[in-house]
Amino acid sequence: MLYNLLIFLLPTIISLKCNLPEGINFVLWPSGHTTGLSLNNDRIYRLTYSTEVLLDEGKGKPQESVGYRISSNVDAVLLWRNPDGDDDQLVQIKVVEDVNQQRGEKSIFKGKKSPKILGKENVEALQRPMLLHLIRGKVKDLYSYQNEPVAIENLKRGLASLFQMQLSSGTTNEVDVSGNCKVTYQAQQDKVVKIKALDSCKIERSGFTTQNQVLGVNTKTTSVTTYKIEDSFVLSVVAEEIHVFGLNFLNSIKGRIVSNQKLELKTTEAGPRLNPGKQVAAVIKAVDPKYTAIPMVGQVFQSTCKECPSLSEHWQSVKKHLQPDNLSKAEAVRSFLAFVQHLRTAKREDILQVLKTTSQDVLPQLVDAVTSAQTPASLEAILDFLDFKSDSSVVLQERFLYACGFASHPDEELLRALIGKFKGSFGSNDIRETVMIVIGALVRKLCQNEGCKLKAVIEAKKLILGGLEKPMKKEDTKMYLLALKNALLPEGIPLLLKHAEAGEGSISHLATTALQRYDVPFITQEVKKTLNRIYHQNRKVHEKTVRTTAAAVILKNNPSYMEVKNILLSIGELPREMNKYMLAMIQDILHFEMPASKMVRRVLKEMVAHNYDRFSKSGSSSVFTGYIDRSPHAASTYSLDILYSGSGILRRSNLNIFQYIGKADLHGSQVVIEAQGLETLIAATPDEGEENLDSYAGLSAILFDVQLRPVTFFNGYSDLMSKMLSASSDPISVVKGLILLIDHSQELQLQSGLKANIEVQGGLAIDISGSMEFSLWYRESKTRVKNRVALVITGDVTVDSSFVKAGLEARAESEAGLEFISTMDKADAPLRQFETKYERLSTGRGYVSRKRRESLLAGCELPLHQENSDMCNTVFAPQPESSSSGWF
Repeated sequence: MLYNLLIFLLPTIISLKCNLPEGINFVLWPSGHTTGLSLNNDRIYRLTYSTEVLLDEGKGKPQESVGYRISSNVDAVLLWRNPDGDDDQLVQIKVVEDVNQQRGEKSIFKGKKSPKILGKENVEALQRPMLLHLIRGKVKDLYSYQNEPVAIENLKRGLASLFQMQLSSGTTNEVDVSGNCKVTYQAQQDKVVKIKALDSCKIERSGFTTQNQVLGVNTKTTSVTTYKIEDSFVLSVVAEEIHVFGLNFLNSIKGRIVSNQKLELKTTEAGPRLNPGKQVAAVIKAVDPKYTAIPMVGQVFQSTCKECPSLSEHWQSVKKHLQPDNLSKAEAVRSFLAFVQHLRTAKREDILQVLKTTSQDVLPQLVDAVTSAQTPASLEAILDFLDFKSDSSVVLQERFLYACGFASHPDEELLRALIGKFKGSFGSNDIRETVMIVIGALVRKLCQNEGCKLKAVIEAKKLILGGLEKPMKKEDTKMYLLALKNALLPEGIPLLLKHAEAGEGSISHLATTALQRYDVPFITQEVKKTLNRIYHQNRKVHEKTVRTTAAAVILKNNPSYMEVKNILLSIGELPREMNKYMLAMIQDILHFEMPASKMVRRVLKEMVAHNYDRFSKSGSSSVFTGYIDRSPHAASTYSLDILYSGSGILRRSNLNIFQYIGKADLHGSQVVIEAQGLETLIAATPDEGEENLDSYAGLSAILFDVQLRPVTFFNGYSDLMSKMLSASSDPISVVKGLILLIDHSQELQLQSGLKANIEVQGGLAIDISGSMEFSLWYRESKTRVKNRVALVITGDVTVDSSFVKAGLEARAESEAGLEFISTMDKADAPLRQFETKYERLSTGRGYVSRKRRESLLAGCELPLHQENSDMCNTVFAPQPESSSSGWF
């Protein structure tokens, strides 16, 4: 009776949830039933198989696609079945005939036989049979012959993957040509649908991407295979795999790969009898002892480049485009990107030879390219070439360091190399400072890529934080603050607060601006308590540049009701220009609908905070934020704030450009010009807290989220006098060079066995300069910031089978300028877009289609705050109109 009860309850017990790992399903089948595909004894299953790949721009129009199809006839035979169970089978799969489908009159296959297209060795390898050891419908082992071409083996793996399936619904992990992937089965009466989560596939493939989402590439993938089943074997299998990619901030750089497979049963015939035996290994040895087990996962292969130029030959062909006078042209950036790609396959000795034989005028651009290649060989070559103990190559050393700071995918070895250099000796102290600043930038990038626990990162953190706690030299404090401003270490916030509140002059200001770069979660109530003390001067008197920055940080990071109210109540009690600056900041928050605007409006309902006396303060200081461009999915903003001293001389101007896509943002650029201690030159009275400041003017810049080493116009009265007497009208260069801005490389293993590559690169030739002019006679100052850029973005997707290749290339390029004097002038910018599609045989025959489109992005004058225009009218008084109206 108890036995019968257990038999009755068994299905219920099995169906109970037993806290099994997610994705594992157990199904009980009656004796003799298979859980996967099963072949009948003594039969040959004759099937047709085809795999097709198409590339397009994501529009989904087959007539506009390029690609190719490979089809063949296939025989499947059951060689052995385990006598102890139907779910253990050995199946032979053989390509008996291969036919390359034509593509009309323009087909690259037209008039060519298979041996001519594939090559004799490939045809012979493709037609050698492979063996599948199937257990419960899954491939336990794949057997083939040794030393077969990898590309052909991958095609066989793609075919073999279609024979792997299960007849029950559920989610599990499978190993096939795509890797170890999570798959979901949906089983019906005579149909099974397999959905593969391609993002979950674990497979070793080279690749990298830019960490910032604004500059990154988004990819979407799907893989669906549909089996029609009859008598536990397939009538047909249809598989479709789609990869779509696009550059986040430029929709015209995009592409799509569609890979289709189709397996269809045509007929069955009488076949050989089963091989006897209980062990599969003995059966395989009896069939052919030359068979060897090979991995089911697709393997890497590289197509050889025929008649490709050497590195030296390539450099000779592009260096004329990289002359200093050509750097504002898109052609220079195209040459830079192409050479970077060539450098990534070059040897250390070849790179070093090119460095040593290049003339001085283009050597800085070559250093940019070599550093941007980001390979072990290029790093070794550039480190061997540069001598940091010498002060004769400071420009090259600086170009190398900034290229490191902008690196798209830095590794631990690069950081370790810079740490080693920092511990050595330098011919220039500026280079020593730049090394530490760039170390901070690398720490942040590695931490963003889950590398915070790397040994080199831990060592770099200790260097930065230890330098701030106990600097060896007092002047090193600023260097370590700049490094921390790049690294943005959460554990460095207490040190920043200490220097912001207790530090003097530029140290206090630098520490406060570093806090300004942290994300909202890091600006806690404890941090804001310190910032409130700084702004309201509860413990000591601070410069107005420090106080206004502290207020900006508070207002940006979820300010409380009382924090906003106290800031508003302070307006009217501040120095004249600071009053006007804070008022402009509040008005800018309101008009631009910043996150704090709701709280500000709530406080302004109180008459004590919102009254005419407070909101009528006069002055020339201003704060303004506006849009450069705006669309439903993206926005570009600019902001300019200008703070004057009470005597009317510029104290600080701050120009920022941000790019937003969704919730991601990129600090594209910041140019800050500061001046202090100039009141004594014009017999004016300094503002509170600024009585003892030395005469100083300088420029600080952030470019693509990387803080650069500040540039000094003059430091001290004697330096100012000498530079005023010998000054030219030329602005001082802040940063100049070629930057690899976007860098995405992805190698895909398609389920068909074909290999696909997606490459997206964006390069920038940039020149940012700034100047500050003074007139002691007229007691006025003028600033000028000039940006000049040339931008090229390329997207390249290819599908390669070693003997035939198809590709899609897209390119967009533009030259632009942005200049701030009294307004922000954005010059006309031509935008050129190119598209190339091709199919090419290894023998050289091919098909090419090209398209081109040009447009002009109209220039404009971006608006600024009215006070800025009023100040400019004061400095540049309008010329009186002549009363004469005729010839003289």
